[in-house]
Amino acid sequence: MTITISRRNAWRALGACGMALGSQGGWAQDGAADMPTVHVTGTRLAAPGAESPSPLQILSAADIAASGATNLQELLQKNPTLGTPAFSRNNSNFLPTSGGVTSVNLRNLGDARTLVLVNGRRFVAGVSGSSAVDLNAIPTDFIERIELLTGGASATYGSDAVAGVINIILKRNLNGLSFDASTGRSSHGDDFKKKMALSYGYDSADGRTSLMGHLAYTRQGAVSSRDRDISAQDQISKMLSSGLAADAFVPVRNYSVAAPQGRFFYNKDAAGKAGNYTYDAQGNVIPWSTNGDAALGLAATGFNRSAFRTIAVPTERYLLALNGEHAFTPAVIGFVEGNYSSTKVRTIIEPLALSSADFYKSSNGQVPAETMVNGVAVRNPLVPQYLFDRSADSTGDGLRDYSFSRRLAEIGNRQAGIDRDTSRLATGLKGTLDGWRYDSYLVYGKTREHQRADGQVDLQKFRNAMQAIPDAGGAAVCADATARAQGCSPLNIFGYNTISPAALAYVTVPSILDVEITQKLAGASFSGEAFALPAGKVGVAAGFEWRKESSSSVPDALTQGGLNSGAALPATSGSFSVREFFAEARVPLLKDRAFATDLSFLGAFRSGHYSTVGTANSWNAGLEWRTADTLKLRATRALSTRAPNINELYLPPSQVFPTGIVDPCSGVTASSTGARDTACRADAGVLANINANGKFTLSQPDIQALSGYNRGNPGLKAEKGRSSTVGLVYTPARFTFTADYFNIKIADAIVTTPRQYALDQCYNGGNSSFCQFITRRASNSGAFSAGALTYIDSAVTNSGGTGTSGIDLTGAWTGTLGPGRLAARLAYTYLKEFYNIPLPGTPADQAAGEVGYPRNKAMLNLGYQWREWTLNSTTSYIGASAVDDQLLAQFKQPAGSVKVGAKVVNDFQLSYALRKTLSLYLGIDNAFNTKPAPVISGLTGDTVGTETNASVYDPIGRRYYLGVRGSL
Repeated sequence: MTITISRRNAWRALGACGMALGSQGGWAQDGAADMPTVHVTGTRLAAPGAESPSPLQILSAADIAASGATNLQELLQKNPTLGTPAFSRNNSNFLPTSGGVTSVNLRNLGDARTLVLVNGRRFVAGVSGSSAVDLNAIPTDFIERIELLTGGASATYGSDAVAGVINIILKRNLNGLSFDASTGRSSHGDDFKKKMALSYGYDSADGRTSLMGHLAYTRQGAVSSRDRDISAQDQISKMLSSGLAADAFVPVRNYSVAAPQGRFFYNKDAAGKAGNYTYDAQGNVIPWSTNGDAALGLAATGFNRSAFRTIAVPTERYLLALNGEHAFTPAVIGFVEGNYSSTKVRTIIEPLALSSADFYKSSNGQVPAETMVNGVAVRNPLVPQYLFDRSADSTGDGLRDYSFSRRLAEIGNRQAGIDRDTSRLATGLKGTLDGWRYDSYLVYGKTREHQRADGQVDLQKFRNAMQAIPDAGGAAVCADATARAQGCSPLNIFGYNTISPAALAYVTVPSILDVEITQKLAGASFSGEAFALPAGKVGVAAGFEWRKESSSSVPDALTQGGLNSGAALPATSGSFSVREFFAEARVPLLKDRAFATDLSFLGAFRSGHYSTVGTANSWNAGLEWRTADTLKLRATRALSTRAPNINELYLPPSQVFPTGIVDPCSGVTASSTGARDTACRADAGVLANINANGKFTLSQPDIQALSGYNRGNPGLKAEKGRSSTVGLVYTPARFTFTADYFNIKIADAIVTTPRQYALDQCYNGGNSSFCQFITRRASNSGAFSAGALTYIDSAVTNSGGTGTSGIDLTGAWTGTLGPGRLAARLAYTYLKEFYNIPLPGTPADQAAGEVGYPRNKAMLNLGYQWREWTLNSTTSYIGASAVDDQLLAQFKQPAGSVKVGAKVVNDFQLSYALRKTLSLYLGIDNAFNTKPAPVISGLTGDTVGTETNASVYDPIGRRYYLGVRGSL
């Protein structure tokens, strides 16, 4: 809920909120007296003249229009208070679930600690098992403004508001029809964008009924990795092979060893040595050379995965929104809010890669080249003579065997079609009785997602199809009689395009995932003035809220059992409910004194009882001290709580494929010294590798095959975040300046153990408790080396804590400049500290100044209007950022010693008013085509397929759009 600031106090309120009049919204005004009424997030009090004691920034509908943003995340991510989102178009292509979701992350404290509200009330989540709202479900062109309240706000709004609140206020006052349509593309000819939006508002003649509706369609096209120079080649940071920090941003070709023609390993050649080979396009046997070797005349036989990957997933949305009110009596007003969105997303990655270790686990990845029939070893007729002659019995079963890796190009790309629908209905009564405002509401929200992923195989069927014997006529048939009866067709993996359509039809299988998220909400509150003190009336508010959250994510049976070729995903379901009571008070302490024009205390308390973790209490306290008409000081202290979500509590082991992991044991020899070296040699597989190679050596398959499991923890308890803010607001005529210091510390933070950190602590930090998350191969297996990392798991715990601190500065000015009017707004954040403590008693992992956590971040908005012309610009700045200190420690480099440079991105929009209610506009984003920072594969924070951190830097480049907007 929000409160109203009177017109007389609007200018000061805007300054107190840290807001500058943006672009078109400020040009039509000529002084504070004409400013529109403004609502302030952060309190439920209805006291006139109330202002936010916490840092608050506001983005208006004019800001949204001036950005040309199709999706709300595109605009919000430019604000320096926002951190790296867990989900976006640019980072979700490889996720097994939630592809194409767009979320927000205040202060980099996590999506789960950022509470998203719509019209002051919670919105149903878009990600199963979490509280993360999918901004795709909210129509951008139907937004009146967005209010970003940073700092703990759980006492006011409940759990999840540890980092702050993003309150999205939808339009309420609209008469007639308005429209906005645009189309655009990138300078590379991709990232096609279309938007069509219609809004209509109606007021009854007697003024008792108002109704508004909105209908929109948006489409954003795909961007392929191969179409950008930085990501066209499958590559890796040279630092990982050279060991030199200076090579961190030098890319080295790193093709996949799983190629469409296959790579085959045998146990002996004519000289009795093991080896491997592959095939050329004509089916000839040739030496394997992953990236090629010009000195030896060897062509690259590896596979360039980047030729098939996607930087930005294509997203299509249909949106419907309704707002309505009816005054039954002057004191009783009924309202209704409705939202519906249908989002269609398609994720695309390269064809499936398999190795024999995927489905011959019991034989350490060795595939029999023969089958025992009636006590006689019968050769598999699919196995070429070249390989059969070089195979030997390595498993002790009396049968020759071999191993392989192969890309199943015959199946085509792996693609997931995702249909995600979100619906929400809120209704209730509000009004004023005897000077007291009341608000009661019921809310029901549901998100449904259906995902079908193609390009995968049934591992058991694949094994059946590979194991063949000759029939009476000498033709190959599946060895297993039951499999033959079920349609098994022999599958030939040796060479290009050798898998027959019949074999593909037998082994291919889609994976299915169905998600359902439900939110039920009921509440009521009242607010008013209880009594008067010498300095003014005391405002109070109180109320209650009941909420129930349910979520289920159910993959098909094969996926649950890890029996197909995708990630093993278990079914996850759960629910919780909470009953909460809250109260607030605003107490005026001094007024019209020489040293205090106004001094007020604000306090709030909330007590919630969760079905999962029991009672959780939150509070906040703040002071507002206006020392002069244009200067105000403010301070808050808050205790915020966050109860664990459904995934954190109930997620069974769920498979993921982490990237950017560096094995601490790389390069360890039999005689090297140090605690790390001793810990590495204690592993039998690592020691066997050292004995065989002279030092611990990893192959590309070892690096590319790494997997791991995430798991929840039903024993979690609620985390507690303590936040403090101290700031000032200076508001002379036409100028606003705010400065705020923030400090947020979360005790017992619910965190997942970082994988690289677990590795470093196990081998470098002397903390053996982390070794429980790590599994290595006991011996070599075809393409895989003894001692290579197989799994690094991660668990959720109440571990140590996390925190951040820094300074926010905002400044704004609006006025006449030359023949026109200029509006300028600057927002800047300096990050002093950011840390995470993975386990109690362990060292804090400092991140401030690293990629994703820049020390300096800023946004400058400029708008100039002259007659019918309006020019808007947005300049985004991300300061120089260092490579993760945990990774640098592997190469004996100090923290902060290896950095990517600062990046500046400029966006412009020029519009021309054909008449008062109709405008044409032309926009260009990333106008100077600023290249993303080279966060190459292998460096912490890289986004697969982009060779940068696509959650932080723009991986797409320059983009244009043209549109028309107006009203009738």
